[in-house]
Amino acid sequence: MSSITPWLWFDTEAEEAATFWTELFPNSRIVEVTRYGHGWCKGRFGVSWQIVPKALPALLGDPDPGRAQRAMQAMLGMKKLDIAALQAAADS
Repeated sequence: MSSITPWLWFDTEAEEAATFWTELFPNSRIVEVTRYGHGWCKGRFGVSWQIVPKALPALLGDPDPGRAQRAMQAMLGMKKLDIAALQAAADS
């Protein structure tokens, strides 16, 4: 089961935002990832967030700096994460 580790910061509307996020993710544990996909989302409070596939940290943290950099550059051009394309970029 995947988990969510939120790091949110609000200068204003924090209580309303907290209510929104806890309603969006019921019980703070269950997320239907297929509903959101592996890509960037933006909430009504202007917070950008992303569902991150488990393979991404491994690609970006590869011990070979060249592989990690190629994966990072490929990721920065994506709106929706494509792990196969990131792996291909890292391998190129």
